[in-house]
Amino acid sequence: MAKIFDFKLVFTQIPQLLKYLPVTLELSILAMLFGLLFGLLLAIIKIKKVPGLQKVAAFYISIIRGTPILVQLYIAYFGIPMFFKWFNLKFGTDIRVADIPGFFYAVFAMATNEAAYNAEVIRSALQSVGDGQVEAANALGMTYFQALRRIILPEAFTVALPTLGNAFISVIKSTSLAFTCAVVEITAQGKIIGGMTYRYFEVYVSLAIIYWIITIVIEQIVKFIEKRIAIPEQPEPFAE
Repeated sequence: MAKIFDFKLVFTQIPQLLKYLPVTLELSILAMLFGLLFGLLLAIIKIKKVPGLQKVAAFYISIIRGTPILVQLYIAYFGIPMFFKWFNLKFGTDIRVADIPGFFYAVFAMATNEAAYNAEVIRSALQSVGDGQVEAANALGMTYFQALRRIILPEAFTVALPTLGNAFISVIKSTSLAFTCAVVEITAQGKIIGGMTYRYFEVYVSLAIIYWIITIVIEQIVKFIEKRIAIPEQPEPFAE
């Protein structure tokens, strides 16, 4: 008689799933990196109130935050090839749409999604830096971008780190939807294994354990970085 739940299988199939962990991590890191860069740009546009671009940035953030990531993945997977086909017809180019991997669409969709959320986090962190420090940088002859690189960003990073750490964890979990772009990461591989063994429940329990461990590791890394970069409120007294 077949077992209702095969406890042993939960752990024996984890190594098969972990073979695709590099795909999950690569997708997560790239999406977070581009999401941070684009989010920083959006935050600066909103802070500096750049004419024209400010409304575009606000509209972008609104529409991205107001639609599900799954829908955005589908739009990227089907919409970007349509754009390239139109571009080929319009300008006579020969962009081979069929050669573009689904990984590109997944990174694009997840990065643009993450940028909309990171923009607000980064904006709040940048505005938390005291005006006096910015004025002091201006008095020293620094441009805004010099002050941003040397003073504002390092201080804002300490403020935004916990929230950005949680955002990165969310990105890792969101990669489980990348199968919509034909990307085989650990969740997609789990679906494949479940289709072969018909043990879907055990597969999903295995995936839950993997994601849980990854989350714990990321949380510990973020806490370690927080302690390393934390600025003490009061200097330690000199030893007599």
